[in-house]
Amino acid sequence: MNLHAVAGPIVAAVNPSSSATIAFSTGSAPQPGGGRTPTYSAPVPVTAQVQALTYRDLQQIEGLNLQGTRRAIYLYGDVEGIVRVTQQGGDIITFPGPIAGFPPGTVWLVAQALETWPGWCKVAATLQTS
Repeated sequence: MNLHAVAGPIVAAVNPSSSATIAFSTGSAPQPGGGRTPTYSAPVPVTAQVQALTYRDLQQIEGLNLQGTRRAIYLYGDVEGIVRVTQQGGDIITFPGPIAGFPPGTVWLVAQALETWPGWCKVAATLQTS
Protein backbone atom coordinates (compact mmCIF):
# COMPACT_ATOMS: atom_id res chain seq x y z
CA MET A 1 0.00 0.00 0.00
CA ASN A 2 1.36 3.43 -0.96
CA LEU A 3 0.75 5.46 2.20
CA HIS A 4 2.20 8.59 0.61
CA ALA A 5 -0.57 8.48 -2.03
CA VAL A 6 -3.15 8.33 0.79
CA ALA A 7 -1.61 10.86 3.20
CA GLY A 8 -0.08 13.26 0.64
CA PRO A 9 -3.33 14.96 -0.44
CA ILE A 10 -4.44 15.39 3.18
CA VAL A 11 -1.10 16.96 4.20
CA ALA A 12 -1.18 19.13 1.06
CA ALA A 13 -4.33 20.82 2.40
CA VAL A 14 -2.14 22.35 5.12
CA ASN A 15 1.31 22.29 3.47
CA PRO A 16 0.94 22.37 -0.34
CA SER A 17 3.14 20.21 -2.53
CA SER A 18 5.65 22.04 -4.71
CA SER A 19 6.92 21.54 -8.22
CA ALA A 20 10.62 20.77 -8.41
CA THR A 21 13.25 19.16 -10.59
CA ILE A 22 15.69 16.48 -9.58
CA ALA A 23 19.07 15.83 -11.15
CA PHE A 24 20.32 12.34 -10.33
CA SER A 25 23.99 11.89 -9.52
CA THR A 26 25.89 10.05 -12.27
CA GLY A 27 29.22 9.93 -10.45
CA SER A 28 32.08 12.34 -10.92
CA ALA A 29 34.57 13.50 -13.52
CA PRO A 30 38.32 13.84 -12.89
CA GLN A 31 39.86 17.31 -12.95
CA PRO A 32 43.38 18.26 -14.07
CA GLY A 33 44.58 18.92 -10.49
CA GLY A 34 43.50 15.45 -9.35
CA GLY A 35 40.18 16.54 -7.86
CA ARG A 36 36.77 15.37 -8.94
CA THR A 37 33.63 17.26 -9.94
CA PRO A 38 30.20 15.67 -9.43
CA THR A 39 28.15 14.99 -12.57
CA TYR A 40 24.35 14.83 -12.84
CA SER A 41 21.65 13.66 -15.23
CA ALA A 42 19.34 16.10 -16.98
CA PRO A 43 16.77 17.46 -14.49
CA VAL A 44 13.47 15.56 -14.24
CA PRO A 45 10.25 17.24 -13.02
CA VAL A 46 8.85 15.96 -9.70
CA THR A 47 6.29 16.94 -7.08
CA ALA A 48 7.72 17.35 -3.60
CA GLN A 49 6.37 17.85 -0.10
CA VAL A 50 8.80 19.84 2.08
CA GLN A 51 8.55 19.54 5.85
CA ALA A 52 10.66 20.13 8.92
CA LEU A 53 12.77 17.24 10.15
CA THR A 54 11.24 15.36 13.06
CA TYR A 55 13.12 14.59 16.27
CA ARG A 56 13.55 10.99 15.07
CA ASP A 57 14.92 12.24 11.71
CA LEU A 58 17.43 14.41 13.57
CA GLN A 59 18.55 11.40 15.61
CA GLN A 60 18.96 9.37 12.42
CA ILE A 61 21.21 11.96 10.72
CA GLU A 62 23.08 13.01 13.89
CA GLY A 63 26.23 11.03 13.01
CA LEU A 64 26.53 12.57 9.53
CA ASN A 65 27.95 15.84 10.87
CA LEU A 66 25.80 17.88 8.47
CA GLN A 67 26.03 21.64 8.60
CA GLY A 68 23.48 24.15 7.35
CA THR A 69 19.74 24.27 6.82
CA ARG A 70 18.05 20.89 6.47
CA ARG A 71 14.54 19.77 5.60
CA ALA A 72 12.67 16.52 5.02
CA ILE A 73 11.41 16.15 1.46
CA TYR A 74 8.85 13.54 0.42
CA LEU A 75 9.03 12.46 -3.23
CA TYR A 76 7.51 9.86 -5.50
CA GLY A 77 10.20 7.49 -6.79
CA ASP A 78 13.63 6.56 -5.43
CA VAL A 79 16.17 9.22 -4.50
CA GLU A 80 19.62 8.42 -3.14
CA GLY A 81 21.58 9.99 -0.33
CA ILE A 82 25.35 10.34 -0.38
CA VAL A 83 27.38 7.11 -0.26
CA ARG A 84 30.99 8.27 0.02
CA VAL A 85 32.55 4.80 -0.32
CA THR A 86 30.97 4.15 -3.74
CA GLN A 87 30.92 7.85 -4.73
CA GLN A 88 27.20 7.57 -5.49
CA GLY A 89 24.11 9.49 -4.55
CA GLY A 90 23.86 13.11 -3.60
CA ASP A 91 21.02 13.91 -5.98
CA ILE A 92 20.13 17.61 -6.42
CA ILE A 93 16.57 18.94 -5.99
CA THR A 94 15.78 22.43 -7.32
CA PHE A 95 12.60 24.34 -6.53
CA PRO A 96 11.81 26.97 -9.21
CA GLY A 97 9.25 28.69 -6.98
CA PRO A 98 9.36 29.73 -3.32
CA ILE A 99 8.98 26.93 -0.77
CA ALA A 100 8.64 26.89 3.01
CA GLY A 101 9.89 30.45 3.41
CA PHE A 102 12.82 30.06 0.99
CA PRO A 103 13.14 32.16 -2.19
CA PRO A 104 12.62 30.79 -5.71
CA GLY A 105 15.46 28.78 -7.22
CA THR A 106 16.71 27.12 -4.05
CA VAL A 107 18.88 24.05 -4.55
CA TRP A 108 18.95 21.16 -2.06
CA LEU A 109 21.47 18.29 -1.84
CA VAL A 110 20.02 14.95 -0.78
CA ALA A 111 22.20 13.91 2.16
CA GLN A 112 20.39 10.77 3.30
CA ALA A 113 17.39 8.67 2.40
CA LEU A 114 15.37 8.53 5.64
CA GLU A 115 12.65 6.21 4.32
CA THR A 116 12.36 4.27 1.08
CA TRP A 117 9.19 2.49 0.08
CA PRO A 118 7.88 1.16 -3.23
CA GLY A 119 6.89 4.27 -5.17
CA TRP A 120 8.00 6.99 -2.71
CA CYS A 121 10.74 8.10 -0.35
CA LYS A 122 11.56 10.61 2.37
CA VAL A 123 14.98 12.25 2.26
CA ALA A 124 16.99 14.63 4.41
CA ALA A 125 18.24 17.46 2.19
CA THR A 126 20.65 20.33 2.88
CA LEU A 127 20.20 23.80 1.39
CA GLN A 128 23.07 24.66 -0.96
CA THR A 129 24.51 28.17 -0.99
CA SER A 130 25.90 28.07 -4.52
